[in-house]
Amino acid sequence: MTAAHSTPAAGGAIGVLVVDDDFMVARVHRRFVEQVEPFRVVGTAHTGRQAIDAVDELRPDLVLLDLYLPDVFGLDVIPRLRSAGHDCDVMVISAAQEADTVRRAARRGVVDYLLKPFDFEDLRPRLERYATRRDRLLATVVRSQADVDRVLAGGTAAAPAGVLPKGMSVETAELVERTLRQADGTLSSAECAALTGISRVSARRYLEHFHNTGSAEVSLRYGAAGRPERRYGWRG
Repeated sequence: MTAAHSTPAAGGAIGVLVVDDDFMVARVHRRFVEQVEPFRVVGTAHTGRQAIDAVDELRPDLVLLDLYLPDVFGLDVIPRLRSAGHDCDVMVISAAQEADTVRRAARRGVVDYLLKPFDFEDLRPRLERYATRRDRLLATVVRSQADVDRVLAGGTAAAPAGVLPKGMSVETAELVERTLRQADGTLSSAECAALTGISRVSARRYLEHFHNTGSAEVSLRYGAAGRPERRYGWRG
């Protein structure tokens, strides 16, 4: 089994290494990542050893890390990267739902933890949130305790509701927020789109943004068949 290597990310891009034992799943994740600016996949790996070697060679900014690898548990890759001097960020992407695993991941400093299976609209806001935090951290100049506090919060906290990811407008965000606040109960993305006059894809993106910043909560409605419907409600 060999890792698939690419070239390092160009200047300004966020280089990503995709690690998953399943070749087809890794291919899907790569396609998802490359639809989000400014992310670029610099390579893929399918074992823990390949992941470590790929980080040595490609120097990614972010590793999307599966946990169920054939040679080592994914979380055990992280201390090996640190002991080798690599400071790349790690986002766990796994089916592992055990509370102890999630706690271990948090203690090892992962920037996010996304449960499989997921679709593009689940991954995109997490990548956008990561990019916003990363830009804020890189731009921070520490002159006071307040600056230190912002740096420490920037590595773990979600982006504030007022900070919109690239490509989203304040006017549309306010429209979706007002629609959610005024709704009698919860709304699906299709219902929100119909009420606001924007596309369903756009409605889903803004709704997921509010969910990821803690302003909206999500519930699932199960039908007779197919995937459950995600429904959104404004908190408070």
